[in-house]
Amino acid sequence: MITLEQAKRLKKAGALWVPGAGDRFVVPDREMDDDVFVVSDMTVEVHDYPGGKVIGFNGTTEWALDSIEQREVIWLPREEQLRTLLGGQFVSLEATDGGYTVHTTGGTTTGPDAEQAYADAVLELLE
Repeated sequence: MITLEQAKRLKKAGALWVPGAGDRFVVPDREMDDDVFVVSDMTVEVHDYPGGKVIGFNGTTEWALDSIEQREVIWLPREEQLRTLLGGQFVSLEATDGGYTVHTTGGTTTGPDAEQAYADAVLELLE
């Protein structure tokens, strides 16, 4: 997963995000920086009852935030989303001893995992 710092830089650099199911984000500056949320069409909970476990499908839970504006959250794009942001600039991804290297038409970036390497490559294009 990319770092919060990378995600903040991507947002500042203008990476566009249209939220969709499965997207990850954090709510910064509310003592929740370490909590990663996932956009979902529904909340699914497992309940333990004497007769066994029941999977409950709920529209919301009691403790949930009612809503938050998109501009107040930080998107944590996944590997395929970062590759999409690179578009035609992307050449290849290579596993290395220290992690991964992304090759673009403009150069190379290396990170400890593929998502971080992709994030740095996108940042090089946007900044």
